[in-house]
Amino acid sequence: MAASKGALDGVFVLDLSRILAGPTCTQLLGDLGATVIKVENPKTGGDDTRGWGPNYARDRDGNPTDLSAYFMAANRNKRSIAVDIADPEGQRILRHLAARADIVIENFKPDGLKKYGLDHATLCAAHPALVYCSISGYGQTGPNRAQPGYDLMAQGFGGIMSITGEPDGAPMKVGVGIADVMCGMYATIGILAALRHRDQTGEGQHIDLSLVDSSMAWLINEGTNYLTSGQLPERRGNAHPNIVPYDAFECADGHILLAVGNDAQFQRFCDALGLRDVAADGRFTTNLGRIKHRADLMPAIRPAMAALDKDDLLARLRAVSVPCGPINTIAGALTSDQAQARDAVVGIPRADVEGGQLSLLGNPLKFSATPVRYDRAPPRFGQDTAEVLETWGPAGAGLPK
Repeated sequence: MAASKGALDGVFVLDLSRILAGPTCTQLLGDLGATVIKVENPKTGGDDTRGWGPNYARDRDGNPTDLSAYFMAANRNKRSIAVDIADPEGQRILRHLAARADIVIENFKPDGLKKYGLDHATLCAAHPALVYCSISGYGQTGPNRAQPGYDLMAQGFGGIMSITGEPDGAPMKVGVGIADVMCGMYATIGILAALRHRDQTGEGQHIDLSLVDSSMAWLINEGTNYLTSGQLPERRGNAHPNIVPYDAFECADGHILLAVGNDAQFQRFCDALGLRDVAADGRFTTNLGRIKHRADLMPAIRPAMAALDKDDLLARLRAVSVPCGPINTIAGALTSDQAQARDAVVGIPRADVEGGQLSLLGNPLKFSATPVRYDRAPPRFGQDTAEVLETWGPAGAGLPK
């Protein structure tokens, strides 16, 4: 039986992005079957994240390669070509590949590609069916358009840091580059929508997306809480602004998570822990009441939880269908039975590294007809230049000197 094709089989992507937001998007497109050509600068050794250690895949002699863990997180299912965008021959090669492409994605500063003739206005005018996605820190318009964009600045500007952390602590960023990752997700959605429009009408378009715009969009309930009330949300640590109790709780040998989503669950929670007085207290019988009297409720329930071991506490709550769970380390999460059952970690063959394969985080999408594929390990810098130029390059194109 022939292997299933990916959902985006036949789609050609010219990837002029680097770091995380753009590469997250193009990795997703590659996982779905698109052909992705990643363009890397020969003067700098490629994507900046190749040098973002300290963790690297090692070659068969034990020496570190240019495959940093950071780079590998967002660059599988791509071909890497070393092309100098500032060189006229490099520009000729990239314009030729853009003419072949369904999608071009870039994350230069606004107008940064205009001098090379690779900006959206130039390429979209030459190729009206092209879907061109620009990712930047603040977008193509607005007073901050020229400012550089990094995940940390986007988390700060977009508001999420102001509500992350302990109530009496400093503003805190999320533990991973979530502004970059979510921007990459939005970029993927936008590109797929634009492809759908292109396939129906023949008309491509330009997608203008910024780290800050997407960061403000995923403020979700806290952003809407502010818009509805005019009151600034507070930092609550692990607590929830609209559901109580919903937090991390100390127990005898660590912590667990509790998420009581409705009043019936709260009554079952109280019964499981023998908190009859708390269950009968009229201040706590509704979620609105528990929100209003949060400061009184928390001290009333914490001692009963702190007296029990994690396993005992989780077993009691699960027995009465009260949402709860452990707080895993990354090792605990990725080696769990659930992770193994769902292919959360995948091994991709790569003959030139220790062990002959790379362990990477799996794509969470599960398709019934067009499954995600892991056909290509993250590439070494420029490894596919000759193949790409021979297969899709312009006549007379040579390898970079």
